[in-house]
Amino acid sequence: MIGRRTILAGLATIPLTSMLAQAADGMAAPRIDRLDPALDRILAPDAQVKVIARGYRWAEGPAWVPQGDYLLFNDPPSNILYRWTKAQGVTPFLSPSGLQTIVPEGIREPGLNGIAITPGGMLAGADSGTRAIVQIDLRTKQRTILADRYDGKRFNSPNDLCVAPSGAIYFTDPPYGLAQADESPLRELDFCGLFRLDPDGAVTLLDRSHRRPNGLGLSPDGATLYLALSDEKRPQVQAYPIDAKGQTGSPRLFLDLHAELAAGEPGLPDGMDVAPDGHVFATGPGGVHVCAPDGRRLGVIRTGKAIANCCIGDMGKSLFLTSSDMLAVVPLRTS
Repeated sequence: MIGRRTILAGLATIPLTSMLAQAADGMAAPRIDRLDPALDRILAPDAQVKVIARGYRWAEGPAWVPQGDYLLFNDPPSNILYRWTKAQGVTPFLSPSGLQTIVPEGIREPGLNGIAITPGGMLAGADSGTRAIVQIDLRTKQRTILADRYDGKRFNSPNDLCVAPSGAIYFTDPPYGLAQADESPLRELDFCGLFRLDPDGAVTLLDRSHRRPNGLGLSPDGATLYLALSDEKRPQVQAYPIDAKGQTGSPRLFLDLHAELAAGEPGLPDGMDVAPDGHVFATGPGGVHVCAPDGRRLGVIRTGKAIANCCIGDMGKSLFLTSSDMLAVVPLRTS
């Protein structure tokens, strides 16, 4: 997500992985900034950020698999899906993770990007390289393309998704996976959409107004869809009301990060996760912004580098962070 976009409008064709790797040199050590005493109910005062793996081109899309007590995360440029366990550390789980053929010149990121576990225990993935939403059986590793087109036209490069209790998949489709982004000759859609994929295979366009739609999250009651905008002109997280049919209404501003971006903090609004109690862990300039359900910022978890995504796992006891070339974790307080 952040690793495939640009921070500055004038650098729209330069992969952020290279930019961020250079910018990371000399950055501050990992830390947690406390902005509100209420953060103590989520993170213990002595909680620390721990790096548990390094060496990736761009770490992305973590998802916890409760059926096996392990974490999955991606390296989209390398087209590899990794597995992490406490006992074994990191091992490759699926390679190639996304595009199954030789990577053509016009594809920048062939691998899976955002991933999630469905109510039935399958892996749902935004496959940037295949330009599709896919489903993978974690036992057999069999892949199924769930959707690769809207209105007869191929998606740009699906980037992130979240799964509703109904089985509906909300996903975003910016051009980050394409080598020439907006100017790619491979594009068939002339917009970057927010979509819903229903269990029956129907694809519904929910919003086409955003320049860089990216990370997604759902409130515990399923009534709010959070959308991160990885747009240097509009670095925000917006919140859409969702009706009983899964349709979105007009969004409201949930989190604005203009000031943090202007101050030179690394990253842009990207992936996120929502806790069972409604707290939102939203990546953005500077790190993971921990927010109360009403949007009030309680603190910022920093690794010293841009953080592309995060997820809650380990029975709610850990927050995993995919940050530039590394995987990190922060202990959470659980009720």
